[in-house]
Amino acid sequence: MNVSSRYANPVGEISGGHERLYQALARRLFHNLAEGRYAVGDRLPAERDLADEHNVSRPTVREAIIALEVQGYLDVRIGSGAYVKRLPSAKDAPAFNVTAFELTEARLLIEGESAALAAGNITDEELDELETLVSQMTDHSHGDQASFDADYAFHMLIAHATRNAALHHAVAELWRMRASSPDSAMLHAKARSAAVTPVADEHSAIVAALRTHDPARARAAMRTHLAAVLDHLLFATEEEAVEAARRAVASKRARFNNVALL
Repeated sequence: MNVSSRYANPVGEISGGHERLYQALARRLFHNLAEGRYAVGDRLPAERDLADEHNVSRPTVREAIIALEVQGYLDVRIGSGAYVKRLPSAKDAPAFNVTAFELTEARLLIEGESAALAAGNITDEELDELETLVSQMTDHSHGDQASFDADYAFHMLIAHATRNAALHHAVAELWRMRASSPDSAMLHAKARSAAVTPVADEHSAIVAALRTHDPARARAAMRTHLAAVLDHLLFATEEEAVEAARRAVASKRARFNNVALL
């Protein structure tokens, strides 16, 4: 069986079947690599062009590219694009792990309900501990890892406050997958490189909502926070946003240099 027949993709697959859209798109891009549409070192079309060509959203394109990057087929260069790193052999096949976007969607659902349940059970002592953890998130004197550790402890304390062992286990498993899934770990590493860190204000809003012991408010605060996390992850992979940030830095540097010359 040759490469082209093995990886042939029906035209309709991109919008049908049981795969996520990003997986179907990743398979199509994989097929393009196997067919020789691109050579090693070639730059793939821009994100917006791939989205238009395959009639999918740009976040879907990002997930597909990350899936192929994790498997070593693409090299994504911030502000430049995705380049072909290696081509599939006849023995290769695309594989998929849980993505950061999928995990955060699951967290939005599960941790939102966990916060709602915790609102009726959480103690004053636990609320005070959450406040302490928020403070630790803003203290970068011990490095970014300490901030992320405080973030993890914050969410696990809320899960514990549900007094539901199954929910506590579910939240812990989502965080374990966040760290162990290659796709997820890579995207969160990109977020850290883009200086995306836990936002204290969003966590403070969750604590304030929990203090009211109102399940609806606690659920809304948690969902608002995790929706923002999705936005942060998109920013971390957004070519235009990164390039705009670089231009802004370059503009400031030039302005400061001009001032220094006066």
